[in-house]
Amino acid sequence: MTELFAGPWGPILIFGLRIVDVTLATMRMLLVMRNQRAIVPFIGFFEAAIWVLAVGTAIQNLHSIWHILGYAGGFASGNLVGLWVEGKLAMGLASVRVISRNAGEDVANALRHEGFGVTEFSGYGREGRVELLLTLVKRRQINRVVATVEAEDPDAFISVEEPRTIRRGWLFSTRRK
Repeated sequence: MTELFAGPWGPILIFGLRIVDVTLATMRMLLVMRNQRAIVPFIGFFEAAIWVLAVGTAIQNLHSIWHILGYAGGFASGNLVGLWVEGKLAMGLASVRVISRNAGEDVANALRHEGFGVTEFSGYGREGRVELLLTLVKRRQINRVVATVEAEDPDAFISVEEPRTIRRGWLFSTRRK
């Protein structure tokens, strides 16, 4: 195996290993932030094993600029791939806050028509009366929520945040004994 990594395919193999390693690291960190304790250790195991292989091979071939470039390029590409994979998986939930001066009730009704739960509040902003709308959605639904809000009120203020802890609510309703 040493000959394979030391040869002309070595930099390409190191590049590929680093992409996998850094992608796993990105996913592991995001899952840690989401408190997904069951899968994180397994991802960490494979991440570490791949990293040791890639870094060990790169260090053994420090005389080759191609091996170093393969290592560094794989790291950079792994960051991009990790973020792309996470975006495609869109795990977790998002809290969407909408502040509307003119169409709060219409926005709330449109969101409810789309199947989202919405909580409405009346309030006062810098320029007078506003409606504050709160909804909790799956991250992959954010674009649909934003499009629905903007269709009803193109001037609405929209902010999206990732909640840390969630308990109960219509999205998590369970049968009561």
